Amino acid sequence: MPNANQINCEPLKALVRTVPDFPKPGILFYDITTLLKDKAGFAQLIDAFASYYIGKEIDLVLAIEARGFIFGPALAYRLNAGFVPVRKPKKLPAQTARVSYDLEYGTDSLEIHLDAIKPGQRVIIVDDLLATGGTMEATIQLVRQLGGVVAGLAFAVELDFLKGRDKFKEYDVLSLLHYDE
Repeated sequence: MPNANQINCEPLKALVRTVPDFPKPGILFYDITTLLKDKAGFAQLIDAFASYYIGKEIDLVLAIEARGFIFGPALAYRLNAGFVPVRKPKKLPAQTARVSYDLEYGTDSLEIHLDAIKPGQRVIIVDDLLATGGTMEATIQLVRQLGGVVAGLAFAVELDFLKGRDKFKEYDVLSLLHYDE
């Protein structure tokens, strides 16, 4: 299988709907639901993710609530890895680790089960979008708290103009669709 750099994901951009002024005026929202409903497009996206990680030692795929859940299980299946959800507070039934992080308009928190990652396990973290990177930074903190090793960060879409990637220079970052503005 080719690696992600050899798979041309550029045609998938035609399947992404842009919605102006959502969720607030001045924001151009890149809506991937139109890509997800296209069976060939969705398959190509998952194949591109998988081709990048196949052959690498990946124990777990972590996905961030909520849209990361779209990609995480499919990717974990393709990599023969476990799947771990990273959730908003009070959604997980057993004991959790929690981290809080800053947003433009306040703070938020994420949780993971305390037994979700064994020390030394290699994980990739997947989410739909890399914007400023705050949510991913918080998730990395959770992985480190539990002794996991971050083997990669995977995103369907990256908003290059927000420079979120700059926060993750020490990590292997994969983004399949790039937008400059």
